[in-house]
Amino acid sequence: MNKRIGIYLPLLIAVSVIVGIFLGNHLSTQSPQIGFQNLSAPRPDKLSTITDLISNAYVDSVDINKIEEDAIPVLLKNLDPHSTYIPAQDMQEVNEEMQGNFGGIGVQFSIHNDTVQVVDVISGGPSSKLGIQPGDRIVMVDDSLIAGNGVKNETVLNLLRGEKGTQVNVGIKRKGFKDLMSYDITRGDIPIISVDVSYMINDTTGYVKVSRFAEKTYAEFMKAVSTINGEGAKQIIVDLRGNPGGYLMAVVKMVNEFLDEGDLIVYTEGHSQPRKTYNATGKAHWADKRVFVLMDEYSASASEIFAGALQDNDKGIIVGRRSFGKGLVQEQIPFSDGSALRLTVARYYTPSGRSIQKPYTDGTDEYYHDIMNRAVHGEFQEADSIHFSDSLKYETKGGRIVYGGGGIMPDYFVPLDTMGYSDYYSKIVQKALVYNFAFDYADKNRDKLLKLTSARQFEQYLTDVKIMDQFIAFAAGKGVKRNEADLKISGDIIEHQLMAYIARNIIGDVGFYPIIQEIDKTLLKAIELSEENQTLTQLLAVTK
Repeated sequence: MNKRIGIYLPLLIAVSVIVGIFLGNHLSTQSPQIGFQNLSAPRPDKLSTITDLISNAYVDSVDINKIEEDAIPVLLKNLDPHSTYIPAQDMQEVNEEMQGNFGGIGVQFSIHNDTVQVVDVISGGPSSKLGIQPGDRIVMVDDSLIAGNGVKNETVLNLLRGEKGTQVNVGIKRKGFKDLMSYDITRGDIPIISVDVSYMINDTTGYVKVSRFAEKTYAEFMKAVSTINGEGAKQIIVDLRGNPGGYLMAVVKMVNEFLDEGDLIVYTEGHSQPRKTYNATGKAHWADKRVFVLMDEYSASASEIFAGALQDNDKGIIVGRRSFGKGLVQEQIPFSDGSALRLTVARYYTPSGRSIQKPYTDGTDEYYHDIMNRAVHGEFQEADSIHFSDSLKYETKGGRIVYGGGGIMPDYFVPLDTMGYSDYYSKIVQKALVYNFAFDYADKNRDKLLKLTSARQFEQYLTDVKIMDQFIAFAAGKGVKRNEADLKISGDIIEHQLMAYIARNIIGDVGFYPIIQEIDKTLLKAIELSEENQTLTQLLAVTK
């Protein structure tokens, strides 16, 4: 096992660095004239004076606005990793993500072989009303040809999105039709979904995957939990893995649904910000249910508030790996030109009084290398590799020991699964062969697959057509030869991924997650704990 970990550690580190940088960027996106005869600094405000001097006395003509725009991020970098400047041109995207909607045509698309293909059409959206279908190819947008020529995702988004009520002409190529089909689509409000999926794992356990915290997340969450509650859920698994956080009030309202009246949820405090506390209202709908929360190293901010509130109140069980460690609160200050400053004004503290913000005194670069360092030090494999100072020790309501200063440590640790890794698996991952095969197979067999409506039906059908044998032949054609020894190691993972991605391409995440859960070690651990005939208190007692 150690040899296998050693082989794939460089790959894990590389992925960690890339995702860590992405996550860091995602987390951050929350003068008088001076005459030439007198170049002295007439006021104590050095920054304003310097820009005035440059504007009025520098040897060459310069764009002072650009200089200021470039200088602000450098200035903020000296504060903390999450104070950030948002240029005016980026504000719309930032606001859309927090508000939970944007102006668009209502399709999910994927770019495959330089072709923009519709993967899903949002029910009731502008495209759905006009008859656009999954599998359609978008060839033209207004006067722009977007087929071929290395078309980029950002280019397509910029063409399809726009202000609600505006029109865009889309040229569609559909199988069975010789000519392009032209649609004049009036853009509408398209929701950005926060709850990816919810379903019953078994007769008593429901599962809810939350990918972000935005203004509409609470409403989505309540609808999802109400549905599984109506289907008999006695306990709930809330999956916050990869969730970078977001809107504070969304998570406060969500966790309130599981706590007793008066329970402290979170409090914030800063040098210039008095302490502000958030307590449970006593109007919880699901306080009688056992809650299991899935976390990983990319769960951050509001995700950590949710987990910390349940953990410190002994009202939920945290399963997975140590979370990211973002415990800083930003306030957004708008400027007249449409830009904004997100300035860190406080830290947030869990009910036991711990700040889970990890250190950033060594600079921003080192801060975002932390996840890579965790991998190097073996944290993804062994909980014992994580060491906290006694000065960071706190107690939950029930007297359990928890630690601050660097993320939420789970009650039950689940290592990163590397048991199914092999050279064969590594090669097909590097070439994205599972995704490409699943995409092509779903597209070519769409009429047959549309008759299937559940994950279990997809598993049965794809087993019957020997989907694994078809994939192995496909991979060989792409230069990855069949390797029986490696397939014994990785075959189960590959087959489940194939089935899950094919199902997702036809029926969405309700097809993907129930299949992928069968190889998801963290989720399987939570299911195992949920099936034990013990109370929440008994399950937590072993973690003292």
